[in-house]
Amino acid sequence: MTASDDGGLRRLERRIAMRTRLRDGGDRVWSSLPAIIQITVAVVIAYSITHWLLGHQYPMLAVTVTITSLGLTRDARPRRVAESLIGIAVGVAVSEAIALLVGRGVWQLAVVLLVVFVVGRFVSPNPQFAVASAIPSAIVMLLPAGDGSFERTLDAVIAGVVALLVTALIPRDPGRTAARDRQAIFAVITESTEAIARSLRDADEAAGELALSRLRRAAPLFDAWKQSLDTAIAVARISPFLRGRLPELRRNARAVDAVDFATRHLRMIARRCTYLVRDGIPRAGLADALATVATGVRMLGEELRDPQAAGASRSVLTDLARRLDPATLMPDAGLADASALLLLRPLVVDLLVGTGMPHDEARDLLPPI
Repeated sequence: MTASDDGGLRRLERRIAMRTRLRDGGDRVWSSLPAIIQITVAVVIAYSITHWLLGHQYPMLAVTVTITSLGLTRDARPRRVAESLIGIAVGVAVSEAIALLVGRGVWQLAVVLLVVFVVGRFVSPNPQFAVASAIPSAIVMLLPAGDGSFERTLDAVIAGVVALLVTALIPRDPGRTAARDRQAIFAVITESTEAIARSLRDADEAAGELALSRLRRAAPLFDAWKQSLDTAIAVARISPFLRGRLPELRRNARAVDAVDFATRHLRMIARRCTYLVRDGIPRAGLADALATVATGVRMLGEELRDPQAAGASRSVLTDLARRLDPATLMPDAGLADASALLLLRPLVVDLLVGTGMPHDEARDLLPPI
């Protein structure tokens, strides 16, 4: 390779890296846009009430408390917002009380921070709770005294009420985030299951190892899906605009744990199958069973998105469950292959539970061994 070719490759690499950064940045902005709009509207309302209606000259806390309580976090549950607001309001009230009693200064600031941090850590296990309470408390001690007693506490309370109202009336549509998280999970599971089936059909160890690697990285995706579902359900309960989506969100919430368990079983199957194919022998029967599982997983993901498609995945998985017996599917299989097929039984049961079937009913579908 010439120096010119090497320089061209480096330029191409830089262009690709730049495009990736721009695309990732654009994705972050787009996904955060509802939160940005929500926070901006809430700040304008809180400021307008405290400044124009109540006549507070510098309602800094009305602005900072609104921003701090809502934030750009994925967890936009009203309960989390309310907990943050209570902590902030208490911290501000303590700060104003100390300022009124003993004045403002360095040692008074130290006392306020010590009290607020200690109370914050005692009340909540979340370290950010104490930090969120301490920041406005420190601001109160650093600003000049207001025109009235506990003026800034009133600003904080108004900001909190506005934040909660905006959470209900101008929601961020967290259901969209939950749907995106669900799609990411089902893409990983479906593609990994298909890769395991391909590994068995072609005796391709690399395909199995790739599937196993992807499945090992699925845990954070499940954590994200569970959190976004919790947030979406909590917001939908209080928002008149999202309440109609509660049945869909609850259906997803019932499925998430079952699909999580199924993914853990699939990891064990991927490990076993990767070991099996090292002998270079294709295993069509086991591959067909995994291919059927992949079809059921894909259908389940579609049903959680579109309730009108319900029933298809249960039909496919029920038919497979009734045949999950080595003597039926692989009568000539050895002990290792038969053991691998038996690993599919708890996997299929978990997926059937994900469709809404009771666990005992799903387990009873399995043939006796």
